Amino acid sequence: MKEQSMSLRRSVLYMPASNERALAKSPSLACDSIIFDFEDAVGPDEKAAARERLLAFLSGAGRPQRELVIRINALDSEWGRDDLAAACACRPDAILIPKVEGVETLREVDRALAELNAPADLKLWAMMETPRSILNAGAIADYARDPSSRLDCLVVGPNDLARATCMVPGPDRANLLPLLLQVVLCARAGGITALDGVSNNFRDLEAFASECRQGRELGFDGKTLIHPAQIDGANRIFGPTDEEVAEAEAIVAEFAEPENSTRGVISMGGKMVERLHLEMARSLLEKARLIRERTQ
Repeated sequence: MKEQSMSLRRSVLYMPASNERALAKSPSLACDSIIFDFEDAVGPDEKAAARERLLAFLSGAGRPQRELVIRINALDSEWGRDDLAAACACRPDAILIPKVEGVETLREVDRALAELNAPADLKLWAMMETPRSILNAGAIADYARDPSSRLDCLVVGPNDLARATCMVPGPDRANLLPLLLQVVLCARAGGITALDGVSNNFRDLEAFASECRQGRELGFDGKTLIHPAQIDGANRIFGPTDEEVAEAEAIVAEFAEPENSTRGVISMGGKMVERLHLEMARSLLEKARLIRERTQ
């Protein structure tokens, strides 16, 4: 299994590649990652112009200094191959593939990227937005364990999932929860990131915050966003609190004591703390470190 490094993906903002004003604003945004969209957010007659506009923007001095992802149209669509070539030319960190329903879709993209001489460190993200995506989520995520695989992240598409299943999400997305948990479980088994889907009502920031808290409790690493107004809430909720950082520091310090250096379990504040909690504490502190570096 290939080694996975920690990525900071609390807030991942979708941005139409065709929107010149949005592109110009993107370097100033505080999101962790940006997904420039060639797919749903760009009309059929705008696809070619969107590719040219994004390439020109990302080739210039205003290129945002954060993780950059490009969502292409499906490879077997009339736009897919041109999208993939344009995305490679833009030199993103990752390419997001829509409606991934099985491993063969990712393998096909891998072959196409090899033909384009794409760099080895270019990653793939997979949209989980159809019933078959969820049914095959285990196999899709497990593909990330292959040393030759580029797969790095699973992204939930709740609107497409609800439409395809004829499901009404219901209050607090209750009816979607089994599907969301399946994505998280499979991502963890594959050792990759899982991102919660978008919240449509970007003006209701209180409801958005509630959805972020639910997503974090479900185990998601962050949330995809449709509006810059959602960035601060996602960063705050998917980042560690001061209390969590303090507790993690205390756990690391306690296990560093000579008498505890080889122990598997210690007692802290009336609780039993195991070495698995030490690893969790170290991961949390590493995330806090990345956040500090991002905000400096």
